[in-house]
Amino acid sequence: MNDDPSQRRAKFDQLFRENPDPWEFETSTYERDKRDATMAAIAGRRFAHVLEIGCATGVLTERLAEVCDSLLAVDVSEVALTAARQRLADRNHVKLTRAEIPAQWPAGRYDLILLSEVLYFLAEEEITETSRRCLDALEPEGWVLLVNWTGANDLPVSGPRAAELFCAGGWRRTGRIVRPGYRLDLLARPRVSQVPRCR
Repeated sequence: MNDDPSQRRAKFDQLFRENPDPWEFETSTYERDKRDATMAAIAGRRFAHVLEIGCATGVLTERLAEVCDSLLAVDVSEVALTAARQRLADRNHVKLTRAEIPAQWPAGRYDLILLSEVLYFLAEEEITETSRRCLDALEPEGWVLLVNWTGANDLPVSGPRAAELFCAGGWRRTGRIVRPGYRLDLLARPRVSQVPRCR
């Protein structure tokens, strides 16, 4: 699905029209365990400003809302966002908006940027640009958390390759969780005295 950006919104809108829960966020044990691992990776810290890229119907967004003062969640699909707005209607500190990353990058600075199962839907050059934009938008002590499927897919970019491309932008890995089918990479800015690396 590494399509021309002009086609991407229509494809994801159609996907969510045909099935309101196409990846079984609500019912899958895999998805529930992955959400638990995602939250465990950032446990013990409260965030002022969070950016979630690719929020879909807001199932993970609901969990993130518990650990931050302000949350901006974006998705390419307006259909998915309609469901997310219903789910999060009582969360006044959560804003949901349609945007196609990286071209429509939201303004602001964040101390957590989360990209869960998003990167491999982008073209390689878009992943590189997303990495650069994350680095520009991240507060000095902030974190970026990548979650990527590691199994086979039918896309031109695999999950491991997507993570490799993102990390090539000059990140310092501060944590990693590897589970059957997926991996989480917790990233921070490189120290000034450090050669950037993320391997």
